[in-house]
Amino acid sequence: MGGYGSGRKTEIKTTEDTLSIDIRRWQRDGFLVNGTSFTCKWSKRGKVIGSISVKIEPELAKISYYSAPKDKQTYPIKLQTTHCHYGGERYWFTCPTSGCNKRAALLYLNNHYFACRHCHKLAYPSQREPDWDRAARQVDKLREKLEWEPGFLNGNGEKPKGMHWATLDRLQAKHNFYANLSLIKITDYL
Repeated sequence: MGGYGSGRKTEIKTTEDTLSIDIRRWQRDGFLVNGTSFTCKWSKRGKVIGSISVKIEPELAKISYYSAPKDKQTYPIKLQTTHCHYGGERYWFTCPTSGCNKRAALLYLNNHYFACRHCHKLAYPSQREPDWDRAARQVDKLREKLEWEPGFLNGNGEKPKGMHWATLDRLQAKHNFYANLSLIKITDYL
């Protein structure tokens, strides 16, 4: 008989397991101007674990990086823009995988090329968490709204100043539901 985690093993990684580039950050930092060149670096515990060079051209971002010590990779990623309701433009990457061409704000590096989450078959970390963790996360969100100490085993706090009693009752009922659900799922696991 198998226990928790036995059976089919999935090789699906999450978005946190891979390096990513975010066009929203590039736009916020003012890098999306024609002719701009810059470097993106990723670090872990103070040590650089990866870097890319980027050159912005009209409707294009040219990415360069080393996949091996002397193997330089360079390829273009098309850029798209959409108009915002209150003015301005929002930039997007066009997924460079052939046949995809989806608009994406984030591209992930996997197997030496950048592509969207769907092309790399990446899941969000919350899609891999057990039921009790998901319920406990909901409890912590509610406790933050209620200005209570995190962790439902710490007991309930007082009514936050300025909060209506009806709002407190509603949030407390949701809190109790998710706290009980988390405990039930943990005991089912044990």
